[in-house]
Amino acid sequence: MRELILQTESLLDASGIYFGHGTDNALDEAAYLVSYSLGLAPDFTDQDLQRQASDEQKQQLADLLWQRIRTRKPAAYLTHEAWFAGLKFYVDERVLIPRSPFAELIADQFEPWVDASKVQHALDLCTGGGCIAIAMAEALPQARIDASDLSAGALAVARINVDQYALADRIELIESDLFAGLGERRYDLIVSNPPYVDADDMAALPEEYRHEPAMGLAAGTQGLDFVLPMLREAPRHLNPGGVLIVEVGNSAEALADLLPGVPFTWLEFEFGGHGVFLLTAEQLSAASEAILAV
Repeated sequence: MRELILQTESLLDASGIYFGHGTDNALDEAAYLVSYSLGLAPDFTDQDLQRQASDEQKQQLADLLWQRIRTRKPAAYLTHEAWFAGLKFYVDERVLIPRSPFAELIADQFEPWVDASKVQHALDLCTGGGCIAIAMAEALPQARIDASDLSAGALAVARINVDQYALADRIELIESDLFAGLGERRYDLIVSNPPYVDADDMAALPEEYRHEPAMGLAAGTQGLDFVLPMLREAPRHLNPGGVLIVEVGNSAEALADLLPGVPFTWLEFEFGGHGVFLLTAEQLSAASEAILAV
């Protein structure tokens, strides 16, 4: 197995492909493709590195490697699996491949920003394949989770994942354009990883990202076409003391410049990631005039 990983790394390095969908370098992606072909989880042990691959497993690896290089599809679309917050999910080209720093927040039960014991009803807005919602349900066992998305295809993938984890009694999937389909529901915690890629970044995306649904990425000239209406509507869907946490990635600077009077708390991550802000229900209400003015 060790030899296969090193050989695969060399081929990936020489191919000129782009990494960014679960791995960010050739060695990690090689380790994933080899471990998948050998039927192992990505957290395989040093002892596993001595395993011998069968001819059938070597052929599967060769096929995956050829497709990865030839088509430039992210590996997760070839294997139909992605790992997020230590959990395995089904993915296909109806959803983005999960790679959000929200995994770190969820692992910490959103501390110190949220008292996890008081979260009874939470919302994953723009849920995609349901990864964040499911990870939240696992980390907050007392909470009911709503998971909404505009894409029926994405919600079909989310249904596969919710059923896989037997969470249909705690996670409700809702087709909704942001808050439009949520009626008067209110939450203790709202999280969202919405589309936030601006027009310049969309034009410059590597080929791998072209396989993902554009509606999950593109957010207009400044990358703010979804977060601004979200900020306008969120106050009426948060309970007193509730918290909104949103990932806006590279559009963070544009958002902060547009709303200088809004007291965004920009979160920092031990394991990488940026452009995630937090606002309390009270901060949102106090800033409502400034938000509505843009």
